[in-house]
Amino acid sequence: MNIKYYGRFMDVSDSLRDYAEKKINKLDWFFGPDSEAQAKFTLERGGKNIAEITITHRGMLFRAEEISTDMYASIDSAVDKISRQIRRHRTKLDKKFRSPAPLPPVELPEDEPVAEEERKVVKVKRFQVKPMSVDDAIMQMEQLGHSFYLFDNADTGKVCVLYLRKDGDYGLLEPEE
Repeated sequence: MNIKYYGRFMDVSDSLRDYAEKKINKLDWFFGPDSEAQAKFTLERGGKNIAEITITHRGMLFRAEEISTDMYASIDSAVDKISRQIRRHRTKLDKKFRSPAPLPPVELPEDEPVAEEERKVVKVKRFQVKPMSVDDAIMQMEQLGHSFYLFDNADTGKVCVLYLRKDGDYGLLEPEE
């Protein structure tokens, strides 16, 4: 596994790098040598140590962030969290291939009134949009813990947004032709 290390408000020591590499490489049984990982270490005021680990493998993202008073404990917790994500992901894949699940109904959200207060864009995030099925997008969105997910629908060839509705079901936004 190819691992990149980043330190924010701190230098990443060789011992910290070796420890993180040892822990992250325990996940090779699932990911293999062709996957990439990013380990970001942040030291904040008050003694907070944040370890953020992101692993990309065949278009899937596995991400965990842990905060503690010890960086090594943060790394351990983040790797454990990713291990749980892997087990959950594998269980969903097993269920998916045993019995096909029906596609969720497509409903568009109702228009909400525009607030009088002017809002502005405070963050811009760029990422690659990968072609995948709606079921794969649902799995990826749940894996990341997000309430919406942008993806390239492999069935229609259009860029779509999958979102979690208030009633617990999913919605799919798809552009008209």
